[in-house]
Amino acid sequence: MKNFLLIFNHTLAPEQKEWAKEHFGPCRFIVMPDDLKEAWAQVPSQTKSLLSWTKPFRKWVGREGKKGDLVLIQGDFGAAYLMVNYAFKLGLVPIHATTGRKARETRLPDGTVKMEHEFRFCRFRKYGE
Repeated sequence: MKNFLLIFNHTLAPEQKEWAKEHFGPCRFIVMPDDLKEAWAQVPSQTKSLLSWTKPFRKWVGREGKKGDLVLIQGDFGAAYLMVNYAFKLGLVPIHATTGRKARETRLPDGTVKMEHEFRFCRFRKYGE
């Protein structure tokens, strides 16, 4: 059974878990520890380089993942880029979720525009494909 490591700020929806099992086979979903989840949600914007900042995430992935395991990586572009490269280095399969999107624009009486966005999960896609 493959591990499916989760490096992102959300909880997988039931349809995401089902899609993963149907397309990747049986998966054991592994969530980051709370301290890492909190840190991933607050990537420091003033830090010049994220390389040292991502060290705890790299350590966690290296401990939990084995060659061929899946790792869902989404979030801050710079941090995600570093983690995707690290996942490839370890022989893991980095993936991201894709969504269908609908937007509704409503003009309000005071001239402002209210935007509503609806996202619906479509599939997981491997980075680089």
